[in-house]
Amino acid sequence: MLQEYIPRICDAELALKLEAFGAVHIAGPKWCGKTTTAKQFAKSCIEMQDPDKRDMYLETARIKPSNLLIGENPRLIDEWQIAPNLWDAVRVSVDRRNEEGLYILTGSNSIDKSSIMHTGTGRIDTLTMYPMSLFETGESNGSVSLSNLFRNKSLPEEGCTSALSIDGLIFAACRGGWPSSLRKKSDKAKLLVAQSYFEGLCRDDISNLDGVRRDETGTRLLLRSYARNISTLASNRSVIKDINANFDMSATTFYEYVKALKKLYVIQDIEAWCPAIRSKSSIQAADKKEFVDPSLAVAALGVEPDYFNLDLKTFGFIFETLCIRDLKIYSSALGGRLSYYHDRYGLEADAVLHLRNGHYALIEFKLGAAGIEEGAKHLLEIENLINASNQEADIKLQAPDLKIIITGTEYGYQRPDGVFVIPIGTLRS
Repeated sequence: MLQEYIPRICDAELALKLEAFGAVHIAGPKWCGKTTTAKQFAKSCIEMQDPDKRDMYLETARIKPSNLLIGENPRLIDEWQIAPNLWDAVRVSVDRRNEEGLYILTGSNSIDKSSIMHTGTGRIDTLTMYPMSLFETGESNGSVSLSNLFRNKSLPEEGCTSALSIDGLIFAACRGGWPSSLRKKSDKAKLLVAQSYFEGLCRDDISNLDGVRRDETGTRLLLRSYARNISTLASNRSVIKDINANFDMSATTFYEYVKALKKLYVIQDIEAWCPAIRSKSSIQAADKKEFVDPSLAVAALGVEPDYFNLDLKTFGFIFETLCIRDLKIYSSALGGRLSYYHDRYGLEADAVLHLRNGHYALIEFKLGAAGIEEGAKHLLEIENLINASNQEADIKLQAPDLKIIITGTEYGYQRPDGVFVIPIGTLRS
């Protein structure tokens, strides 16, 4: 029996891109649902990884790749990177036909530009897909819309209350947003999906990416150290030192492994926001270490949900990764991008959500109510710093449209100082 399709937030974005471009490339980690989503829009499909047909497809791609494009449009080419010259074949076809919505390409690796002749700019647009958010899995009730919050600067009149407990949050983070996990009957089976992903990543995917043999133990230790430093500004030097306590890995090898893991969409660090409100030397510019899904960090640590009941401090960092994953998904349709702010004076915002229209929000993540006051203080201090800087600067920086603390608590509200407190279990795009 066919499984019922669970609507994804990116569905609307994919439909729009198919209307605007000749082809759309859906990129993202394995198992996040790229092929399933693409098939909702495609009218014909070719699966390059089909073991019964792979050799035939590869030979056809070598001799006459345009033959693989024959079929009703939009035509899905799943795991196109198995035959990289298909990219150029799609680009040429789009040029010749001069139509929109012709092809959908899916792949779990980022584009290897050395194996294609043209980037496809203007013909092939990319949609980055993530594992499922809490709203997509049904664990957020979606009573607070991010787009409405930017538009109205207020919470719903009926209020917002999350039914997601700390235990529920812990389980959701450990399980991750992998669609296949939702089909499992038992909680133990659901947790196995992320663990299996991690094992396959270290054992096979890291080497199958480009045919370069990489050490399984070294990969495990790198990801474990990354997980220990998740949502922090730990230096790469300290991560390398941590790895070398148990394994000999040079700095060159480390950066090569990290590059491979980024190409697999496993590691997705967050860049710094460096507005002209402090001297360049005072603002931290290093990337913040993050995984594409919190469950991969949990798998790398080798722990289960019960562990975090005794170590909520560590779970606070995992919670931040979960929130960042969801914010990326919720803001994607708005053209949003995420950064963070941190300076040597201790002033910080865990995330800064920028929209294409110039509006932005300063955001802190606090698992429990105890950290809300401190989070609000940081956000207000940054706003005051921006206002003070604008009094002296020729080019003024727009003040933040929103100041938000995203929590693992039950109730949402707006504080007298204007800061919004919003449970992650109420948020949607």
